[in-house]
Amino acid sequence: MARVRTRFAGQTLGGRVLYTICRSGVCWTTQLYTRMTIEGKQHLPETGGYILAPVHRSYMDTPITACVTLRRVRFMGKDTMWKYSLFGKLLTALGAFPVSRGTADREALTRCIAVLEGGEPLVLFPEGERKDGPLVQPLFDGAAFIAAKAGVPIVPVGIGGSARVMPRGAKFIFPRKVHVVVGEPIHAERNAAGRVPRPAMTAMTERLHADLQRLYDHAQSVVG
Repeated sequence: MARVRTRFAGQTLGGRVLYTICRSGVCWTTQLYTRMTIEGKQHLPETGGYILAPVHRSYMDTPITACVTLRRVRFMGKDTMWKYSLFGKLLTALGAFPVSRGTADREALTRCIAVLEGGEPLVLFPEGERKDGPLVQPLFDGAAFIAAKAGVPIVPVGIGGSARVMPRGAKFIFPRKVHVVVGEPIHAERNAAGRVPRPAMTAMTERLHADLQRLYDHAQSVVG
């Protein structure tokens, strides 16, 4: 039987309550402060794992992305953030999981695949660190590789306006409008043996880049 988890899979009752309270507070505040609108939510899978792949122009992109679905989204965090037990429990309840700083990428890949195989959405920024400007930068192959290994789709997300909410170097969050556009899921093409060959992963990354640029352009045009 396929392992398909529910919205709160793997969480204790206390964790579910904490998640609901914290997510509601974060998303309510974010949506109110940025007058955020979301387009294309019908493209989000209702069950099973998938990768949410947003453009990345601001630290605000993480809470903004968390608002597009009621399901708990997962994301990576440096293991040092779990140094304090209470804060670590809060991060875990909110969907974060630790990755050791300075270790090989294999650990991060293994944990990402485990999250997806467990049926939960995972946030990955395919551009890597925050970028500037209207053009989507060359993407890393990690999102396509992980999606292929876990057998899940990638859902591209364009975020318009977040760079004005919290620009690079800013110490204040400005009340600027944000518009989010969720694109159609991208599935890897498998061969007769059920595997995803390297050219198919490359094609997946190329389509992701093209879709992200289109979605980002549209989202930016809405906020002006």
